[in-house]
Amino acid sequence: MADDNSKEAFARLTPDHMLDAIESVGLQCDGRFLALNSYENRVYQVGIEESPPLVAKFYRPGRWTDEAIIEEHDFTYALAELEIPVIPPDRDRMGVSLHHHGPHRFALYPCRGGRPPELDNPQHLEQLGRFIARIHAEGATKSFQHRPLLDIDSFAVRPRQFLLDNNFIPAHLDEAYRTLTADLITQVQSCFERAGEINLIRLHGDCHPGNILWTDDGPHIVDFDDARMGPAIQDLWMFLSGDRSYMTARLADLLEGYTQFYDFNPMELYLIEALRTMRLIHYAAWLARRWDDPAFPLAFPWFNTMEYWESQVVILREQAHLMSEPALVWD
Repeated sequence: MADDNSKEAFARLTPDHMLDAIESVGLQCDGRFLALNSYENRVYQVGIEESPPLVAKFYRPGRWTDEAIIEEHDFTYALAELEIPVIPPDRDRMGVSLHHHGPHRFALYPCRGGRPPELDNPQHLEQLGRFIARIHAEGATKSFQHRPLLDIDSFAVRPRQFLLDNNFIPAHLDEAYRTLTADLITQVQSCFERAGEINLIRLHGDCHPGNILWTDDGPHIVDFDDARMGPAIQDLWMFLSGDRSYMTARLADLLEGYTQFYDFNPMELYLIEALRTMRLIHYAAWLARRWDDPAFPLAFPWFNTMEYWESQVVILREQAHLMSEPALVWD
């Protein structure tokens, strides 16, 4: 669950405290605050006198070290210097992007708008593939030193254990969930073994349609908060859903653009359903860990209900079936 420092710090993050924090870096706020849909951190659109509004991200205490946050920022600066359309945080006159005010750490970003990509539009997917490939080409030039690896232990084994140890699973589903997820983790391990040796690169890490803002000039990507080392397919598979034929067609569109800028290892296709399974387990545990943060029950009222856990068992059983099927084919 969210640690006491997180709860206490966010409880003190009142509009007055946010105003003081932002003005501590030399800006003058006009008093307008709009909460954006972010819960891991607290993110607000903030009005600035005689300037366009900014987006202020206040980081959850205890999740990332300063070094890890700065490494994320530096990654986005490197991408922006290559004219890849990402949105790095603003730097102050001293070149600082991560600011401290009392118990709070925060960064300020330009405010950008956009719409979700059209995932049934081949041109959008091809353009998106080119965009992600350019991120990966830079991501492959060196490794993160302070950010984690996307692996089975941190995205499946430990999240599963947290849910079981903290009695989130209803009693009548406990044995089914316990057995099913243990078997799923074995299947996930088999998928990784079939994929063989995979190149690990710096990733966006949470590359789903909600983090893509589409404009008339094309896409740009936001929220590198989950950036980590992992296989390239992690930044591609969340754009693939539906039946097998539909996903195969969408994959072809994505990789048509992707391979113009970066090579793709087709062995990573063995990881698609394994990564989807890991995300399902990890996401449930993420909500559970944060459940004593008052923002979470308000934002996710459907979580931790009987219906939720019953549906999770059904979805995870379907994942067991999907991981037993042949990998998608890319011609």
